[in-house]
Amino acid sequence: MSRTDERYNFKETEAKWQRTWEESGAFVATIDPARPKYFVMEMFPYPSGRIHMGHVRNYTLGDVVARHKRAQGFNVLHPMGWDAFGLPAENAAIERGVHPAKWTRENIASMREQLKSMGLSYDWGREVATCEPEYYRHEQKMFLDFLKAGLVYRKESWVNWDPVENTVLANEQVIDGRGWRSGALVEKRLLSQWFLKITAFADDLLQSLKGLDRWPERVRVMQENWIGRSEGAKLSWDVVGRSERLEIFTTRPDTLFGAAFLAISPNHPLAAELARGNAELTEFIAECNRMGTSEAALETAEKKGLDTGLKARHPFVPGWELPIYVANFVLMEYGSGAIFGCPAHDQRDLDFARKYGLPVKPVVLPPGEDAITFAVGDEACAGDGILYNSDFLDGLGVEAAKAAAIDRIEKESLGERTVNWRLRDWGVSRQRYWGCPIPIIHCDSCGAVPVPEAELPVRLPEDVTFDRPGNPLAHHPTWKDVACPCCGKPARRETDTFDTFFESSWYFGRYCSPLAETVPFEKTEADYWLPVDQYIGGIEHAVLHLLYSRFFTRAMKTCGYLEVKEPFDGLLTQGMVCHETYKDEAGAWLYPDEVVKQDGGLVHAETGRPVALGRSEKMSKSKRNVVDPAYIIDTYGADTARLFMLSDSPPERDLEWTEAGVDGAWRYVNRLWRLVGTVIESLPPAGSTMPELGAEALKLRRQTHKTIAGLSDDLERFAFNKAVARLRELTNALGEVKPTTPDLAWSLREGLEAALLMAAPMMPHLAEELWAELGHAEAVTATPWPKADPALLVEDSVTVAVQVNGKLRATIELPKDADPKLAEETALAQAPVIAAMSGKTPRKVVVVPNRIVNVVV
Repeated sequence: MSRTDERYNFKETEAKWQRTWEESGAFVATIDPARPKYFVMEMFPYPSGRIHMGHVRNYTLGDVVARHKRAQGFNVLHPMGWDAFGLPAENAAIERGVHPAKWTRENIASMREQLKSMGLSYDWGREVATCEPEYYRHEQKMFLDFLKAGLVYRKESWVNWDPVENTVLANEQVIDGRGWRSGALVEKRLLSQWFLKITAFADDLLQSLKGLDRWPERVRVMQENWIGRSEGAKLSWDVVGRSERLEIFTTRPDTLFGAAFLAISPNHPLAAELARGNAELTEFIAECNRMGTSEAALETAEKKGLDTGLKARHPFVPGWELPIYVANFVLMEYGSGAIFGCPAHDQRDLDFARKYGLPVKPVVLPPGEDAITFAVGDEACAGDGILYNSDFLDGLGVEAAKAAAIDRIEKESLGERTVNWRLRDWGVSRQRYWGCPIPIIHCDSCGAVPVPEAELPVRLPEDVTFDRPGNPLAHHPTWKDVACPCCGKPARRETDTFDTFFESSWYFGRYCSPLAETVPFEKTEADYWLPVDQYIGGIEHAVLHLLYSRFFTRAMKTCGYLEVKEPFDGLLTQGMVCHETYKDEAGAWLYPDEVVKQDGGLVHAETGRPVALGRSEKMSKSKRNVVDPAYIIDTYGADTARLFMLSDSPPERDLEWTEAGVDGAWRYVNRLWRLVGTVIESLPPAGSTMPELGAEALKLRRQTHKTIAGLSDDLERFAFNKAVARLRELTNALGEVKPTTPDLAWSLREGLEAALLMAAPMMPHLAEELWAELGHAEAVTATPWPKADPALLVEDSVTVAVQVNGKLRATIELPKDADPKLAEETALAQAPVIAAMSGKTPRKVVVVPNRIVNVVV
């Protein structure tokens, strides 16, 4: 009996198929040389305890790719894990009095169940959690191998220090000069840190970007800018009254004749020397060190300097002396920690010069300007032009002038041509407990000694307390005290732990063989599965996480762990999930479920007081514009949530979450459910032989195969919203068919089966249920992707518009490339055309083949 009004029971159906997939091992991946492999993964989450809509979107996108590729015959690896170390767990320990390990593992268990409720096709047997010793023991061994290979070193370095959390922060964790979590003003501190020598691969990391043609262009540009290769010159300046010279690096030696000052970093050795006994300079350096070390902080801060009283002699002009400043915008880590300033052609230098009354002398004349009248106002002239006011460089273009200036510098032994990199080595030391211990022992006699391999992993002690500021490992009464492996004398463990980027820089490799004990992954497994064919995640990780992973892969290759050097062959960066924001009369943020519509406006659901509507922004707890995925899945089902995430926007763009959009997706789910139920008794059995098809049945079959071809192409291009629209168009057409004849019934079954197979990556539970209802014993997950018949993609008829005096009056169906006479006769026979001519004789009939017939009367 057909079920025309039956409502889709998603709770029962989704639980049933999730159980079936798990019991059958539908998504378990094993090496199979007979099939092409496809490794798809999404950026793994931090186990906060609750999934959010960004997770739902990210993992839905990856699941569609994984299911589609599996149906196409690929051997798919689709794993999931947890980026489980980090400060939030320590903060939770302090706030809630719970151990970070317990808090993290409970959150993992909770989020695992939430993700399973989405019906994601993960091989859960490959699940990893970076906080487990079985995982981090291998990165400790890697660190020691990197150390042997010369890719690890220790040095004193200026770092961002959060005085509240008492730890080092990476530059990207400093926002507007404050710690990203504590909000405390960040300071600079000089600490001994462990570094990974990422600069050893700088040139290769840059050049290899050209081969990543399946990465978004903007991500490649961001990485290129971060690596920052710049050609220029090292140049030494004589300092008046001193024997040593001051070395600077410049990318604009062509502007040397426009120099107005030299500036050194607050942390330059010369600044430290001059500060001794100079209270004003000492305080200025301290003020600079409260800024943090990020370039963003330096760019946005007011440009300040302190004149040292020293002068430097211009290398090309005898008698020309320039003041030397200590300036807050000069990084010790860039070049030599000293620059020369040319205010006319660098905005930062111009701002500084205007503040301190320094000369602004233009030396590059822009096109169309007059050398006599040209002057620089509040905006520096950083573009191209011709050199003037520049002695031997006059009349040259910028690039030619750079080369000529460097030639003169080298000829006069003042310096040399050089390449500089914006990229800095990666400081991985963090002063916190909940991270991977760095496997080093410090001995007063032997120095920094690697922990013997047989003693790995160095485990975190569980008996720690968080009752005072600082690193609990440093406070632990016994953990850090050990004997030196070399001399046996009392020694101390390294109490710093790794930056959490360390764990996420190689986890894709661990997915290849997560149960391996003596190695991080079996080489045969890594050689088969790597590189990752498709990686999916947020644009916020476009630089550091991806760059560190690219470095790590090269380092692992250097040490013999694997053969590839690029970890991710393809990359998709999805947009954010956004929602309107709301505030009450007091300006407090409100959750969406606290707001209702009333009389054309918005009011508070409880108080009835007016609510102000704000702009749509990324969902965030701070602005309360969040929707709980668990509520959506419990109310509408996982397939509805998945469908909405795919429907409204291309994946790389932001998605606007609306209740109407979710309702629309839910209505479509039920419409598809009813469509099959309504006609199922009128369809021939599964696998029936195709009868002779009439015109209407053939037309329906043609539309089915065109949809297969178009939707398959949409999925290959990640045009998921277009794929959804194409699927809807097909099922709408199928819903109009009355299976009154055997050929129509057969074409309808073929169309429905194709629609369900194409819907399966998007709405897997519904597709499985309806597929089984149509009489198939084999699950959708084990059924190949439908193939379009090329013969059905070729049009044999076309729809032609008929106009009378330029106005559309009718459309006619004609054979493709029909004779113009046939087109004319058919058009003139149409009733609307006859009526429009009002008995007049056509003066002219213009036929544009396959497109239009225009009747002129």
